Amino acid sequence: MATKKKSEAGVVLITGATGFLGKHLIEALRHQEPQRPLRALVRQPTLHLSKNDVEVVQGDVCNPADCAKAMQGVSEVYHLAGQVSRDPEQAGQLFRLHVEGTRNVLNAASSAKARRAVVVSTSGTIAVSKDEDEISTEASPYRTDVVMRWPYYLSKIYQEQTALQLAKELGLDVVVVNPSLLLGPGDERGSSTGDIEKVVRGKLPFIPRGGGVAFVDARDAAAGCVLAMKKGKSGERYLLSAANMTLATFLGRAARIAGHAAPRAVVSPKTMRFGAGLIEAICRKLDVAPLLDAQSIEMAEHTWYCDSAKAETELGFRCRDPQETLLDTVRDVQRRHNIA
Repeated sequence: MATKKKSEAGVVLITGATGFLGKHLIEALRHQEPQRPLRALVRQPTLHLSKNDVEVVQGDVCNPADCAKAMQGVSEVYHLAGQVSRDPEQAGQLFRLHVEGTRNVLNAASSAKARRAVVVSTSGTIAVSKDEDEISTEASPYRTDVVMRWPYYLSKIYQEQTALQLAKELGLDVVVVNPSLLLGPGDERGSSTGDIEKVVRGKLPFIPRGGGVAFVDARDAAAGCVLAMKKGKSGERYLLSAANMTLATFLGRAARIAGHAAPRAVVSPKTMRFGAGLIEAICRKLDVAPLLDAQSIEMAEHTWYCDSAKAETELGFRCRDPQETLLDTVRDVQRRHNIA
C-alpha cells in the first residue's frame, strides 16, 4: 500500500489553536494542504487537535522558552492566542497576553527564521465610532481615545503596534488581519456569541437606541487568515468582515430565528448604564455574573462598521451570506445549550 507523502514545506505553527477561530483555521489548513505538518502551542490540548493530526507543544505564549521550543523548524506562524473579556479587572492579564505574548512569539519566529507571521487582531482597534454613519477602513486611525476604558480593545491596539514595530526592527515578514465580531458554529466558550445566547434564551428584552455591529463568519475569517499568509503584503493589515447592521436589526434577526420577539430599542443608553451599574453591584455581592454590564452597554452605543474591500481586492477574500451565518450561529447556540 502506498504511503502518503509528507509536505516538503516547513511546519505551520498556530497559537490559540483551541479557540473559536483557531479550530476553523486548522480545518481550513487541513482542507488546503492535507499533508502539511501543523503544530499548536497550547496550554491544554484538545480532541480537535488530535483528530486533525496536529502536533501539540504544551506551553504559554507568555513564556519565551515555550515559544522558542514550539518554533523549531517552523516556516509560517499564525498568532491567534488571545482572550476576549469585558472585565476591567482583567486589564493586566489582557495586556500581558496580547502584548508580551505577541512580542515573545515574533522574537521566536525571527530567531527561527520563519518565513512569515500572520497576527490576528480585531476590527475594533480602528472600526469603532460614535458616528452612526462612519465605516472604517485600514486607513482609519487607531481609536485609542474611544476604547481607553475597554482593556480588551486597548490591549489589541498595543498588540498591533508592537507587532508592526517588531517586524521593522527584526526584519520579519508580518501581516495583520482584523476580523470583526466572529459568528458561526463552534464557539464552545461563548467568547464571541454570548450576546446571541442571551437573545436565544429570551433574556435580552431591551437594548439601547443606536449602535451598530459588524460581523463575519469564523469559517470565512479562517479562510481570510490563510489568504493573508499567501497573498498579504508585509507590514499591512486587512479588515475581514461580512456585514454592517444596526444593533436592532442584528439582534432582531437573531431573535426571530430563535422564535422570540425582537429586543425593543426603547431604553436610553444613560438609563441602561445606570441600571446595569446597580445590577453589577448587587451581583458582586451575590457572587454571580450579571446579565448586562455597564461596559457592554457603553460599547453597544457605538457603531463598529468596517469595509473589507482591501481584503477582497488584494487577497480575494469572500464571505457567505450573512443570514446563513446568523442562522448557523443561532442553531449552534441552541444545540450547545439544549435550548428548544
